[in-house]
Amino acid sequence: MENVICNNNKILFSRRGELVRITPCHKNTIRVEAFPDCKEYDENFTLMPRKADCEINETDDFAEMTVGCLKVRIERNAKLTFFKDGKIILEEKPELTFNDGFRYYRDKGDGRWSARITFEANDSEHLYGLGHEASGKFDLKGCSFDLRHVNAKCTIPYIYSSLGYGFIWNNPAVGNVELSHNRTRWSAEATRKIDFVVIGGKPKEVCTALSDLTGYAPVMPHWATGFWQSRLRYETQEDLLRVARRYKEEKIPLSAIICDYFHWTEQGDYKFDPEYWEDVEAMTEELHEMGVKLIVSMWPTINENSENYAYMLEHDMLMKTVNGDNRVFNFYGPQAEIDVTNPETREFVFSKLKENYLDKGVDALWFDEAEPEIHPEHFDNLIMHIGRGDEKGLLYPYYYSKMAYDGLTKIRDEVPVTLTRCAYLGSQKFGALVWSGDIPSSFESLSQQVKAGLNMSLCGIPWWNTDIGGFYGADTQSEEFRELIVRWFQYGVFSPVMRLHGNRNRHGEKKRDVKEPSGDPNEIWSFGERNFEILKDLIMLRERLRPYIEKQMKTASEKGYPVMRPMFFEYPDDEKCFDLGEQYMFGDDILFAPIVNRGQTKKSVYLPKGEWIFARDKKKYSEGTYEIDAEIDEFIVFVRSGAEVINAFE
Repeated sequence: MENVICNNNKILFSRRGELVRITPCHKNTIRVEAFPDCKEYDENFTLMPRKADCEINETDDFAEMTVGCLKVRIERNAKLTFFKDGKIILEEKPELTFNDGFRYYRDKGDGRWSARITFEANDSEHLYGLGHEASGKFDLKGCSFDLRHVNAKCTIPYIYSSLGYGFIWNNPAVGNVELSHNRTRWSAEATRKIDFVVIGGKPKEVCTALSDLTGYAPVMPHWATGFWQSRLRYETQEDLLRVARRYKEEKIPLSAIICDYFHWTEQGDYKFDPEYWEDVEAMTEELHEMGVKLIVSMWPTINENSENYAYMLEHDMLMKTVNGDNRVFNFYGPQAEIDVTNPETREFVFSKLKENYLDKGVDALWFDEAEPEIHPEHFDNLIMHIGRGDEKGLLYPYYYSKMAYDGLTKIRDEVPVTLTRCAYLGSQKFGALVWSGDIPSSFESLSQQVKAGLNMSLCGIPWWNTDIGGFYGADTQSEEFRELIVRWFQYGVFSPVMRLHGNRNRHGEKKRDVKEPSGDPNEIWSFGERNFEILKDLIMLRERLRPYIEKQMKTASEKGYPVMRPMFFEYPDDEKCFDLGEQYMFGDDILFAPIVNRGQTKKSVYLPKGEWIFARDKKKYSEGTYEIDAEIDEFIVFVRSGAEVINAFE
């Protein structure tokens, strides 16, 4: 075919206004890059391509590359079609008549382009992934999503298709994806190329390949698999210690307790305010004697009153803007954002975190506002060390987690765990524990989070959790919330990390004159006597499940399999499993069906092929759909017959 060069394990297709490069990227995996300025641009972002054998075939009308079960064809009109085991799975859709108009670009005049690619829709296809967002949808087919990070929305530009392939949109630009019924379209607002990867295979095969290409999570350390206590917020050292001591007195296992924001002297100081935290080393020593880890929050914001501001400004460590000054967030005054994409920023900020937190016994860090949070969300106004925000903005949380990982691995032997509000492809290899942000305290929100977590689980990031009970809008004295907290706690037991957090509505006056006062108490004894006993029993169950959870975490580190798994992950040949967004596999052997509606005490549960043991009464069930009772102090769990974990439910 004219305008095609096939050599060195790649296909180069050129036409007026575009150069297309097709290469093998892994076994059963093909990468396509399209350059609107006709010049090859070698940029992998966070992708780590692997060498793979391929076969190339060229005719007068097309060129083809085959890598394992996957084949791509490019025709003389520039159309791309992907085949898996001989069947079409992905086919470009023309935007113009006469079967023309494949891939669209518009020059921005600065070496960057807005770009998009459009594929034919397939009515029988189910689509999952894209990180987490409270869309209320499990199957994302028919939806449209912005490709951007904001609070409670973490974009991982990856989907898995029920047709048997994964699709990486390898582009950290702000954009959009349409998974509609008339087309699938990926768009970037500012980029230098179209870049995507197609991986052929069943869910487990694709999940492992995705981890090969973006990185594996380390093995989660033992301490992180237990129960975490948090609230907004412990105002003083004594407040925090009082809570940890009570857990100890009640003989309730507590793995970690979190010190949230505004414990600091000033935004950007990265240290405790000695007026309220008078002896941090004594505090951490006492916590460690109780077997409790201390996690401390930091924000990427900094203001002019910070002792670090002048130095960071002078040394170009702050995010800049195209228009106006560098104040991009306003919370108790105008704030700038540190530029963690700059390696010098990461080194300097971590040195402060080490000096003021880690050297004083703090065990782990909580990176809040990791998107970063900016208002208004004009990414094209941001200038980072690595480029403009509209072109590279999705990478910010990746480098935020990298800062902690690089620093901690130099000073400690244990695996770093960093709680973070956002992530990107590959963040998992830095020990990023992603949580779903500031979500409402409602049953609707709980239902949304179950589906969001299952979509996130397919994106290569196995460490994920929610604020148990939701973050805002909760009246701890209401019957509705007291029901919600139990149901969410049950969900928390069967989440990769079990962490209680939230800003509970305040009753009464604030205790002291602080800049950011705490809400109502948020400990398990704060929601009534009956709930206290229920929640205590759930923590003890989590404790008994920890050996099983640690086994699943090891599998995640070795194979990339998530701990929370959509039903089709284990049963890809069972069509019913592609519609089940409110039940899932927790590891290899546990099937959990959370109650997500107020007043609900029954739930329909589908059991796939095999024999299942109902955890509550040990009765055996076979394949089928069953109505299961679950009063407020009960939950729905089935265990594969023969699995040892059934003993944890005694």
